[in-house]
Amino acid sequence: MGQRYNHTKMKNLEDLEYDDSPERPSKSQRKRDMQALQDMGAELVELSPERLARIDMPDALRGAIREAQRLTRHEARRRQLQYIGRLMRDADPAPIREALDAVKGVSAIENARQHRLEKLRERLLEDEAVLTEIGAAHPGADITRLRQLRRNALKDRDEGRPPRAFRELFRLLRELDHD
Repeated sequence: MGQRYNHTKMKNLEDLEYDDSPERPSKSQRKRDMQALQDMGAELVELSPERLARIDMPDALRGAIREAQRLTRHEARRRQLQYIGRLMRDADPAPIREALDAVKGVSAIENARQHRLEKLRERLLEDEAVLTEIGAAHPGADITRLRQLRRNALKDRDEGRPPRAFRELFRLLRELDHD
């Protein structure tokens, strides 16, 4: 027996309306997007309070992140991370992602800043007169501390010791640059 078709229920192709609007994302894509927002929220939870304070975000999201940092039980923390992911849907994730990349040192801007600070440190080690330039650019800079770190870094390098003062000098310059 052959299959019978009910021609009255079939639609003509001419009667179909074609929608030119873009297709909605698939359910799988929406899940991946939500997971990405939740993962970004988890990265925010791992930040120190000082770094978190530098990132612009809605107050509700900031409060939820602080709450997640306080939680220690696995299930409670997991639920809080889901809530953070839900709050992230209402926030613009692009500036938050840029700020996270900058914190992790992945952004091109942050890389350029690091290179600029390294060059400044090298110039300072070569010429003490750079301290005047730093003092003019950063009026609150502790020039005495910078001078001392410069001397110690040069001494460490000459004596072949680990570059502790060299690193400390970079940290101090980075702090000045953030102010």
